[in-house]
Amino acid sequence: MLITNVVYKRAAKLALTLLLVGCASDTENYRSDTLGSMKPQNRVPSQPNTTEKNTIPPLQPYRKSTSFPVHSADALTGIYAYSQPVHTFIRHMVQKHGFSEKYLNALFSQATRLDSVIRLENAQKGPSSGPSIPKPGSWSRYRSKFLTSEHIAHGAEFWAENADVIQRASATYGVDPEYIVAIIGVETYFGRNIGKTCIFNALATLAFDTERRASFFATELENFLLMTREEGFEPFEPVGSWAGAMGLGQFMPSSFRRLAVDFDNNGVRNLWNQHDAIGSVAHYFSRSGWQPSKPVAHQAHGRNNASTIALSTYEGNEFWQVYPNFKVIKRYNNSDKYAMAVHQLAQAIKQRYAATQGGPALVMRRDRM
Repeated sequence: MLITNVVYKRAAKLALTLLLVGCASDTENYRSDTLGSMKPQNRVPSQPNTTEKNTIPPLQPYRKSTSFPVHSADALTGIYAYSQPVHTFIRHMVQKHGFSEKYLNALFSQATRLDSVIRLENAQKGPSSGPSIPKPGSWSRYRSKFLTSEHIAHGAEFWAENADVIQRASATYGVDPEYIVAIIGVETYFGRNIGKTCIFNALATLAFDTERRASFFATELENFLLMTREEGFEPFEPVGSWAGAMGLGQFMPSSFRRLAVDFDNNGVRNLWNQHDAIGSVAHYFSRSGWQPSKPVAHQAHGRNNASTIALSTYEGNEFWQVYPNFKVIKRYNNSDKYAMAVHQLAQAIKQRYAATQGGPALVMRRDRM
């Protein structure tokens, strides 16, 4: 595989880890007359599989595959041979980032259009007009996906297994440890639901075979190819969510490039590795304005002010007073239900972890659910 003027760094010395597997993303904007503009839509994390054993699967080594053809072709063939947007994208990558045209021709000639991704993206379309009215009990149903005994138990186990790394990330970036753990729990069930979709094929499909968010996904595809070049990944090997999110923390490629950290100091940023994922989530929160040892939310009696939110339960609305840290969680996913699920799961895991350790957890704050 050849890329003009680029040598894959660290290729021989890396022992990358990969768990088979979906948020907020700041991007370098790629725009083309052939691609429409859009705003990224927040993803609701998938429901966990609670039938698995109470042990986190062992990490599997990330191995460079030898099954992919050499990436060099004089012309673009395959499903995108006559796609003007793909030709425009390739020209952009060559002119702006110095990629080899032959390399990209070969890469896109091997691309597969994923019909399942098209169906999932089309299903994300909201109502054509009018405000969205939450159904009664929507918070109760959402909460039940994540505030389970399995989630809480696995969260305490994950914290215990990675206690030193979590405490170091908390101290380094000034983020309460329970929220680092809870984000990974809500996003991927502590690494169990990372996804199995080829990221390159998913992003290519979304960028060139859908319309609503095509421009956004073209930018993420651009960042993905830059990421693979920078970190030494084979473009067809990383897997994740159908929308292109990767690793235990489900970073989109632009967030990966901006916020992922090499927290185990092995020379590569690898969000499928628990240590790098923990450090990267903490770094994400820190860069988003997290205030350590400050409150997130507490229950209120009625809607008192602009900082009070209402969440629909089967018994009626719950009212919560939220603080700046609540808004930081929403930078990950701009949903009140999502942020509240993270908050409450964090508090439940902190309590369970403290009990299993026979004393207070190594935490930075005490807050009320």
